[in-house]
Amino acid sequence: MSRGRSSGGAVQAAGYEAVIGLEVHVQLRTAEKLFCADSTRFGDAPNTNVCPVCLGLPGALPVVNPEAVDLAVRAAVAFGCTIHESSVFARKNYFYPDLPKGYQISQFEAPLATAGRFAVETAYGETEIRIRRIHLEEDAGKLIHDRIAGSTAVDLNRAGTPLIELVSEPDLRNARDARAYLQQVKHVLEYLDVSDCNMEEGSLRVDANISIRPSGSTGLGTKTEVKNMNSFSNVERALTVEIRRQRAAVRQGEAVEHQTLLWDETRGEVRPMRSKEESHDYRYFPEPDLPPLVVPPGRIDEIRRGLPDLPKARRERLQRAFGIPAYDAGVLTSERALADYYEKVVGLGTEPKEASNWVMGPLLALAKAVDTPLGAFPVTPGDLAGLIGLVGSGAISRRVAKDVLPRMLERGRSAAEIVEEDGLAQIRDDDRIGVWIAEVLARHPKEIERFRAGERRLQGFFMGQVMKASRGKADPSRVSRLLAERLRG
Repeated sequence: MSRGRSSGGAVQAAGYEAVIGLEVHVQLRTAEKLFCADSTRFGDAPNTNVCPVCLGLPGALPVVNPEAVDLAVRAAVAFGCTIHESSVFARKNYFYPDLPKGYQISQFEAPLATAGRFAVETAYGETEIRIRRIHLEEDAGKLIHDRIAGSTAVDLNRAGTPLIELVSEPDLRNARDARAYLQQVKHVLEYLDVSDCNMEEGSLRVDANISIRPSGSTGLGTKTEVKNMNSFSNVERALTVEIRRQRAAVRQGEAVEHQTLLWDETRGEVRPMRSKEESHDYRYFPEPDLPPLVVPPGRIDEIRRGLPDLPKARRERLQRAFGIPAYDAGVLTSERALADYYEKVVGLGTEPKEASNWVMGPLLALAKAVDTPLGAFPVTPGDLAGLIGLVGSGAISRRVAKDVLPRMLERGRSAAEIVEEDGLAQIRDDDRIGVWIAEVLARHPKEIERFRAGERRLQGFFMGQVMKASRGKADPSRVSRLLAERLRG
């Protein structure tokens, strides 16, 4: 079937599949902009981080930020791209109020990297998505619609911020897999420390190209581009709505128009923005003020050698090296800082499964409660290892340890110091434990009768009551032994 018929309604819509390609715009984690030394800091007063270069003033010449180039190369290596020793910056010409030069410096015919591959874990197994290209470009400014009543203001602080654009081939077939792809791309970029990928601050933005075609066909239908999706859930929602809209158009015998659409989160619908541009509309030509960007092979190799384990490889290594379950490894590698923290705790001699239980459980819960990333968390891996060691030695119970952890955060003291200061050491004196047991048994004569009549599960009840009476300080193993002796009596 021809491409024209595939979008014209000659085949029933139910027999159509979606074809999705994604363009991911990622702000690089640099202190300075791509072509000048202005700050990339988010949240500063409007139009304070600007200079003649990013304002596009006559005579101002751009100079490439080498840190941005290195970060772009890191991403290209991680996604299996061919990195070209020489690439060319180009002017992408268009008019918009937040683009002071009237053009954007990007890359077009000769990008930094091409032909990558990325294995995505989906609900149906692993799917390989081809990466068409990764190129460097500068960001535009930002329009502000709520600062001045009845007017739109322009903030050029973002103008010139370094970006990479990661463009996939149209290998995705549904909205859910598109969301999985984006989440895993974000995960890799965060592991590489290429970007903070903060969608709320605009550090990661996504445009989607969608078409439909007869199931089993290799042709491509007329595509639309959807913009203004500010979260992964909105990407999934927007793609679902647009795929449904295109199928409905085909069902009614209508042609799908080649256009750019905006996602309206409030209404849950897409609406036309403008007709879709093609590359010739931007009148690309080589940037005359910048020479070709040359990245020597030696520099690429050096960057490749310095890359950390990526999430999948690290997950597999943790399972193999420490014998922890797949679930634990998945949680622990969900963030690079979390995996780093865990490995440091184990490196201090902590039993791996015990370390994973503490890091995934009480520690992570506490860090989230105080809204502090693990990379800056005051309770260090050494502090946690010390706390776990006190439990392992029998100095304190696990229950007491869970109370000690937040006190370590509040006071900035070690577990051993807090146990000593607060008198929390585990009590192993049989006589003292015997007093608590006697008090508990005296209060529960009927339960004693039931236990001796065969209700052995009440052993746990008595155990809990004694531990409660001791405020968790009694040595559980001694409590269990002494309690069994008394109950048999």
